[in-house]
Formats: sequence, structure tokens, C-alpha cells
Amino acid sequence: MDPEKETVKQLENEAITAVKGAASGSEDSLADFDWTEEEETAIRRKIDWHCVPLVTLLYMLCFLDRINIGNARIQGMAVDLDLYGTRFSWAASIFYIIYLLVEVPSNVLLKHIGARYYLPLLVFGFGFVSMCTAFVTTFEGLMGARSILGVFEGGAMPGMAFFLSCFYKRNELLFRIGIYVSAASIAGAFGGLLATGLSLIPAWGVASMRIHTWRNIFFFEGLITIIIGLAAPIWMPTAPKDAWFLNERERRIATERLLREHRASPDDKVTWADVKRAVFCIHNYTCAMCFFLINITVQGLSVFLPTILADLGWSSTKAQLYSVPPYVAACAVAVAIAYVSDKTKQRGIYLAVFSLIALTGFAILRWVDNPNIRYMGVFFVTIGAFPGGPGFLSWALNNSAGPSVRAVTSGYVVMLGTMGGIVATWTYQPFDAPKYYIGHTINLAGQAAVFCLSVFGIFYCMYENRVRAAGKRDHRLEGLTEEEAQNLGYRHPRFHYYT
Repeated sequence: MDPEKETVKQLENEAITAVKGAASGSEDSLADFDWTEEEETAIRRKIDWHCVPLVTLLYMLCFLDRINIGNARIQGMAVDLDLYGTRFSWAASIFYIIYLLVEVPSNVLLKHIGARYYLPLLVFGFGFVSMCTAFVTTFEGLMGARSILGVFEGGAMPGMAFFLSCFYKRNELLFRIGIYVSAASIAGAFGGLLATGLSLIPAWGVASMRIHTWRNIFFFEGLITIIIGLAAPIWMPTAPKDAWFLNERERRIATERLLREHRASPDDKVTWADVKRAVFCIHNYTCAMCFFLINITVQGLSVFLPTILADLGWSSTKAQLYSVPPYVAACAVAVAIAYVSDKTKQRGIYLAVFSLIALTGFAILRWVDNPNIRYMGVFFVTIGAFPGGPGFLSWALNNSAGPSVRAVTSGYVVMLGTMGGIVATWTYQPFDAPKYYIGHTINLAGQAAVFCLSVFGIFYCMYENRVRAAGKRDHRLEGLTEEEAQNLGYRHPRFHYYT
């Protein structure tokens, strides 16, 4: 028998013993309850159709309301609000500073409140703030609006990742996270088109506050987000056990298939032990550092790509429209890589290879002068960098055991990664235009570091798996009760890392 399959089977048997009878009110014990592969596949497809499209739509709105400041900048906002010197960078930075401070606390709240109402509340909140940004008249007002936007958006990405991890097994997760995080590239593509159309709407409003050009972008994108955020609870479940689109047997199968794999109840509350287990995991630091470096690229491009393209000599409208194709390509590649990665149960090798593609793109942008070749380099960058976000987040979640630990891990990894967004807002400065040598060099070095860290992550996980297979981690079980052994999480001798 395949050693990995044997390990999985052993884990399932232990889980059956550990949580036997856990389904309260059920006449059958967990050991007696079983289902067919066809049933599980049908349930997974139902979950796919009811959860993934909704989360993808919500995250697209999240990212759209985050990056529209870059579209608004070249549509007159910089002039109207006197965003000279480093003012634009400060307005972009304050969002990420607040964002990273609320990620872990937000996920703890999500675990207690439940996703059905908490996530739509965040969506409504950042939509409302985005709409209000249309009425900002000063730099100070813009700083305040972006700060409040960070409060609501801070919990969105890690919250949605944790939400999906409550419905899927480890080998099913990246493809689904890949789809929803690809909404970032969809938002980038759609944002350019939408900004072009909205900026052309004739001025309207009262005499004291005319809404026009860049103000239309914030107002209408925020209004759309508010409406969808209010409607989301009608469709969104919190966990498999209360999924309205499943019958009683299907809900039990959906719940217990995860109990058998994760060996923990999704109802467990977050404890300090869970926080420490997530914070002191070496693999989490590897993924978080890579997420940090990826974010310097992804968030930097999301905000500055219209400006970079405009500095190639194109008009603002042409620059907005030319920002669309690289994002479309990035979306398609990110989803394809996530699918292949889940099928092969490999993470690091794909992340390492695509970091080299992004590195090639930045080399082109750094050293080539021809605008058309430089535009090709943008494709290399988006295709190479955008799969990294969902990839590293999924890799961290895959190698975290227990819903409570995963809740902290998703918030913690994204929190550290978000610091890359702060750095990103300072990489492309006006004095470095139009070639942006400094910004491209920073990102080139960052992608080289991503490659090295990815390789380290692969070898670290392989090493741990070999050591555990040899029985050299069995001493961790000495003197522990069965419950204490189950609470070891990724430190359990029979826990198998994804490489």
C-alpha cells in the first residue's frame, strides 16, 4: 500500500475512535456511519456551486474597492485632492497598516459569530466606506476613509479562506481558494473597464458637491458592493452542518468527512494554545514571508499598474484599458495552477517555478526600453506572481491541523503578508518615473527570495515527513492522553505535510 494512503487510513481510524459518537442525537456511531465516493462527490459539487461563486464575488468586490484608488488617481483625484509628493503613498499605506492589525482578531470573531452574517457585514462595511469616499474633498479626508476601509477589509481575505477550509479537505482546498483569490485579477481587469466607463458619466449631484470622473468610480462601485453585501446572508451558510442546500444525510457526510481528516470538531473555540501553535510553526513563517514578498508585487501592481502604463506614453483611458489583458491572463493561469496543484497534492514546486516567471518579467521591465516589450513583461509578472497568493495561503492552511488553528493561521499568515502591501505603496514613486528602476529592482529581488523560500519549504516538509515515517517524532506521544495527542495538530507524529 502507498505509505501516504496508509497514513491517511490510519489517521481516519484514529479519528473515528477519537470522535466516536460525536454527532449528537445520532443513533449510529461515527464508526458505523459510512457513505459512497459518489455521494461525497455529489455533495462536494453542491458545496462548490453554493459557496465558491459567492466567495469569489465578495472578494472581487473587496479587491475592487481596495484598488480603485489607483484608477481614480489618473482620472483627476491626484489634482483635486493635491496628492503631491508622497501623499498618494501615505493614503495607500494607511489602509494596509490598519488592515494587518485587524486580521487575526477579525478571524477570531468570525469563529465565534459565524460566517453567514459576519462576512457579509464586512462586505457591506467596505462598500459603504468606498461610496463615502466619493464625497472626500481633502487629503486628510482621504486618509480617514482609507483607514476605515482597512478595518472592514482586513478580515475579508483570511475570513473567506477560513470559511472555505471549513467545507473542504486538504487536497480540495487550493483549487477553491485559487478560484476566489483569482477574483483579485478579475477585479484588476474589470476595474480598468469599469473605471473607464464610470469616469465618463456626466457630472451630477447638488451644486455644493458635484459627483464626476473619479468620484463616480468610488460612488457606484461602493453602491454595488453594499447591495450585494446585504443580499449575501440569504445564500451563505456558516458550516456544513447547517448548509441549507444539503439534506440531513448530506450535512452529516459533509461534516464527518472533515472530522475524519482533521480529527477535530469545527465547533471548537479558539484558545491560546491554538494561537501559539499557529504562531510558532516554522512552515507558517515560510508561507508568510513568501506571501509578504508576493504582496509587494501583487498589491503594488494593483495600485500602480495604471500609472506605470500611463508613463509608457499612453493616455489615461488607454492605460486603463491596457491594464485589463494582463489580469485576465493571470486569472486563467492562477486557477489552472491551483487545479493541477490540488490534483498532484504538491504546492511548493509550482510556486517556485512561477516565481521565476515573475522574476523574468521584472528583469524585462528593469532593463528593456521598448514600450511594447515592457508591456509583455507585465504579462510575465502577473502570470508569475498572482498564483502565489492563494498558493502560499493554501499551503499554510493545508499544514495546519484543527479548525481553530486554521482560523488563526489564515489570519496570521495574511497579516504578515499584508505588510508587503505597505512596502508596495512606496515602491513606485514619482521621482522614479517613467522607468521605475527602483520599484522593479525591489520586486525582482523579492521574486528571487520567493524562489529560495519555496525551495526551503519543499525540503523542510519532505524532511519532516521522512523523520515522522521513521518514528523519530513518536516521543511526542509519551505520557499523553488520547485527547491530548489529538490536540498536537501538525506536531502529531502521524501528521503528513503537503510539499
